[in-house]
Amino acid sequence: MFLNTFAADAAALDMTGTDEFASLLASAADLGIPHAPRTAYRSGNIVLRHHRFHYLDWGVPDAPPVVLLHGGHQSAHSWDLVSLSLAQHYRVLALDQRGHGDSEWARDVDYSNATMAEDAAAFIAAMGLDRPVVAGHSMGGRNAMLLARDAGARLRGLVVVDIGPEISEAGRSAIAGFVRANEEFDDLEAFIANVQKYDPYRTRAHIERTVKYNMLQRPDGKYISKCDPAPRRLGLLAGRRLQDNLTLDQVALLDLPTLVVRGADSEILDPDAAERFRDALPKGELVTVPNCAHGVPSQNTTGFLAVLAPFLARHLA
Repeated sequence: MFLNTFAADAAALDMTGTDEFASLLASAADLGIPHAPRTAYRSGNIVLRHHRFHYLDWGVPDAPPVVLLHGGHQSAHSWDLVSLSLAQHYRVLALDQRGHGDSEWARDVDYSNATMAEDAAAFIAAMGLDRPVVAGHSMGGRNAMLLARDAGARLRGLVVVDIGPEISEAGRSAIAGFVRANEEFDDLEAFIANVQKYDPYRTRAHIERTVKYNMLQRPDGKYISKCDPAPRRLGLLAGRRLQDNLTLDQVALLDLPTLVVRGADSEILDPDAAERFRDALPKGELVTVPNCAHGVPSQNTTGFLAVLAPFLARHLA
């Protein structure tokens, strides 16, 4: 059983009348997130490359486009507060990447970064987007870099959030351990408590609001992660862990404006690694957001918007 609302077929679903949207507005008010008094917000499905994808579509269709790619074991809803604010000026499309959120699980269990980058390229083409800025967090950042490498001329800019060619193995292991320990529960309260311990930057109220996007309920009553568990159960993760990750030499070929965003307390992207990443980029800039770790967009949304908004204004004017 799904715990959240999303489009049931090919017709877009207006989300502004749902309890979920009212809850999002309450979170925005609590956190001081600026947004328009009235915001267009739709849930949609699209078939690309023999695969059904779910996406969230914010703002008016003719506004400058921004595409958001979430991190591993997250969903398009991880960007909700960011999307709500950006929709004042842009059309924001947040994609549930394959095997995540409300998109279909891959029957061939192909979750390589290269394949997900190709999905993103197909999505941009199918939606008729004219040179969007693409922002990706963590796994989505890797996918966005590959997209920029292979189709950079189709993008206006790139935002890479708390990931890069060089990452901390200790941080990666800690995140992987959290994921392994949070795949199945008898009670959602246990999951919420675990998230609170792992992520002290978000309030319990915010965690409670978003938990429905990460879990679903099986017929036996247990709550399970919405992320496809097949790669872990089949032992495929070790071989794919660094597959397709760009090197510093390769990111030097990304000849488009690129903003690297790092969380000040990041357990994944060390300060010196972030600086080397920035220095390797032909048109790169680096900003560190305070009061957050790896989950920059959700842990300090106002801080993230403060560095993202000027970049978008410069390149989507």
